[in-house]
Amino acid sequence: MLTNMYYIKEFDPWNSPYCTCPPKYSLNPYTGCDHCCIYCYITSYIPNAFQVRTKKDFFKKLQKDVKKIDKNKVVSLSNSSDPYPTVEKKLGITRKTLEILSHNQVKYQIVTKSNLVLRDLDILKQSKTCVAITITTLKEKIAKKLEPNAPSPVERLKTLKKLHDNNIPVVVRIDPIIPFLNDKETETLLEKISFVDHIVASTFKPRYDSWERLRKVFPETAKTLKKYYFKKEIKISNSWYLPTETRFKILEKIKRNAENMGISFGSCRENFYSKQSCDGTHLIK
Repeated sequence: MLTNMYYIKEFDPWNSPYCTCPPKYSLNPYTGCDHCCIYCYITSYIPNAFQVRTKKDFFKKLQKDVKKIDKNKVVSLSNSSDPYPTVEKKLGITRKTLEILSHNQVKYQIVTKSNLVLRDLDILKQSKTCVAITITTLKEKIAKKLEPNAPSPVERLKTLKKLHDNNIPVVVRIDPIIPFLNDKETETLLEKISFVDHIVASTFKPRYDSWERLRKVFPETAKTLKKYYFKKEIKISNSWYLPTETRFKILEKIKRNAENMGISFGSCRENFYSKQSCDGTHLIK
């Protein structure tokens, strides 16, 4: 266990018994995220979570952290904020972070919804890395309501292809899958991303605040969904789960289709199935 660390931390899945992530680190170049996704879980524990802030003495402290970590473990950017918020285009904090990690031969994974990651392709090519991009829906109108300030699904697909064409290992996170909203799209999505290296799937696990946002934005969907959630026996680490049979039926379909296409599959905090790694970090050589 690392001690006296500033910004690189041991990955903490809230002690979830369903987490199958390999041992890794977590690093958030920013506090908060301005994508403002209605399903986001960070609003339950980060004040003003949809307002992006920088961190004091970030690079100075990051340089110290890098010297202490186990280089065999992956650093994940990011788990509590997207590493490419709107202000990153101007500030370049994530770009400088990648330069530091790459220079120190640190293995890292980028988890993002942003096409701005392509700006840093020159660094990625010199790094031990892979990039995971979340695609929740292919429908622009739904995406705009689910993820108001994030780049469009079309831009994310283009980004994935560009990364792939430059020999960067790519992962798609189909997350979250929300029954009666985006669960019928998975086959079409898989056809669009047939070139990727790994797929992670995860069902919607609301907390009270994210549920309230969903209820306001998609009232009919929430009305239909309500009977599937909020049962005491399927609340895990402050998140409500769909019934096991419902979850596994959704995930099994994606797993089967992905593996038929020759793409490895993993699930995130589902107690379902993951091959090689749930998050795709096995792609980092």
